[in-house]
Amino acid sequence: MAKKQKLKTHRGAAKRFKVTAGGKVLRPHSGKRHLTGSKLAGRMRRLRKSTLVHSADAANVKRMLPYA
Repeated sequence: MAKKQKLKTHRGAAKRFKVTAGGKVLRPHSGKRHLTGSKLAGRMRRLRKSTLVHSADAANVKRMLPYA
C-alpha cells in the first residue's frame, strides 16, 4: 500500500497566523507600520495585541496550516 503524501505548510501563512489550543486562529492587527505619529497612543496599544481571524476565513487559513 502506498503511503499518503505529506502536506506542505504555506510558509507565508505560517509566519502570519497562529492556531490556539482550542482551534481558533490568531492574527496580528494591521495598521502599525507607518504614519504612526498621527495615531493615538491607545489605538497603537490596542493594535499590539493579536485578534481572532473571522470565522468565515478561519477554514481557509487552517487549510494552509495542516500541522498547526
